[in-house]
Amino acid sequence: MTKDVPEQGSFSAKDYHDPPPAPLIDPDELTKWSFYRALIAEFIATLLFLYITVLTVIGYKSTTDPALNADQCGGVGILGIAWAFGGMIFVLVYCTAGISGGHINPAVTFGLFLARKVSLIRAFMYMVAQCLGAICGVGLVKAFNKSLYNRYGGGANELADGYNKGTGLGAEIIGTFVLVYTVFSATDPKRSARDSHVPVLAPLPIGFAVFMVHLATIPITGTGINPARSLGAAVIYNNEKAWDDQWIFWVGPFVGAAVAAFYHQFILRAGAVKALGSFRSSSHV
Repeated sequence: MTKDVPEQGSFSAKDYHDPPPAPLIDPDELTKWSFYRALIAEFIATLLFLYITVLTVIGYKSTTDPALNADQCGGVGILGIAWAFGGMIFVLVYCTAGISGGHINPAVTFGLFLARKVSLIRAFMYMVAQCLGAICGVGLVKAFNKSLYNRYGGGANELADGYNKGTGLGAEIIGTFVLVYTVFSATDPKRSARDSHVPVLAPLPIGFAVFMVHLATIPITGTGINPARSLGAAVIYNNEKAWDDQWIFWVGPFVGAAVAAFYHQFILRAGAVKALGSFRSSSHV
């Protein structure tokens, strides 16, 4: 089945209408199999994400351990770790986008909720599924590699020595802003309608955003930008330092996601201007 492709430059703002916002609370979702299928998809995707990425982190540390006289230039390096996180997000978003939207991150879910892309019930249950999936994913890593897991920090996010908490928080805010801003831009229905002649594979820029942020912030916080990822590693590793810094990996991503949602919806998509115009027109009635 094909659809007519408009000629370049023929798109008009009048031809496009934004989809209606998701209801704030939609109890009917709880009666649909598609809702529970989406929860399962988010759970499994986050489980796989943590399993592959935490294994990569631990594998890198084990192959470069100075105590074992290992080659300090061996292993995948920070570049490889960043690729593992970005690559897995690309793969998993591609696999689950048509089922759950491919959030795999409570911060992404929170940003989409603020933009009224998902209901409160769906947002909350997604976050629960993501956190449980992350815990199970890291649990599998520990079950398969217990000695290495405990020796090399369990892939837990912690603020690196030499950085204060404000710096770590700022890194998480900006990093999550980059990710969630990319999610909004890559999945913008207006952009898809306007540029339908240019195919865009949304998971690709999202995966690259995760990759680039990891390159920048691994030395600072180990890169969270995903509260489920940070929580799952902290729960299984259960180290005091990881728990002391845990708030950074929740407050930072949620603030970054909120700023990204506001920027995209009210600045780039002119939501504030539309609201002001509506207010002015109604005031003259």
